[in-house]
Amino acid sequence: MHEELADRFMAAITGGDVDTLRSLYAPGALIWHNGPGPGGGAEQGVDDNLRTLRWLSRNLRDFRYEEIRRDALPGGYVQRHVLRGTLPDGSPLEIAACLVVTVDGSGRIARIEEYADSRGGDPLRDLAAAQRAARA
Repeated sequence: MHEELADRFMAAITGGDVDTLRSLYAPGALIWHNGPGPGGGAEQGVDDNLRTLRWLSRNLRDFRYEEIRRDALPGGYVQRHVLRGTLPDGSPLEIAACLVVTVDGSGRIARIEEYADSRGGDPLRDLAAAQRAARA
């Protein structure tokens, strides 16, 4: 089981530790998220994913993963969790998600497929849109 890798990954996300996150990804790692787009989602590389995760850690207070359940898979693991935090306006955020994580031979994350409650992410999309509009 890749318990230590998974724990380090979650701690680095919530702590906004981009250097640790980058070290946990294999070269060329890809992260797929369900949602709109061809094939029912969108894929991103490590740099784009790190920007997203850094933005989350900067914009959510009390950012945490709870109700974590993990199971080993051949070559990786599956994790179910609930992402919780508080938005800048004080509103609570709660998104249920499932990650299917593929780990390469060196013990680094080669691929993540994230299935998240897309409606739960609406407040984050609204916040990002408001921030873009304020910069324009």
